Amino acid sequence: MGTEAIEFTVDKRTAEAFRSASERDKAFLRDVIVSWLRGSDGMSVRSLSEVAADASREAQEKGLTPEILEEILRG
Repeated sequence: MGTEAIEFTVDKRTAEAFRSASERDKAFLRDVIVSWLRGSDGMSVRSLSEVAADASREAQEKGLTPEILEEILRG
């Protein structure tokens, strides 16, 4: 399966944050969006809350604490 670019509009601050994010963070965000849009079976759409719960669980397993997340979000 090939890849294809998609585009959506966000506010200027969000766009700047994305552009300045590390490649690792950008890849993580892309993975979250793909996971949400395709679902676990690769076809159905999962709820955003399911994706968020999975992302939270994975982040905690990799050592992300609420304090680290807060620091990241503050930039």
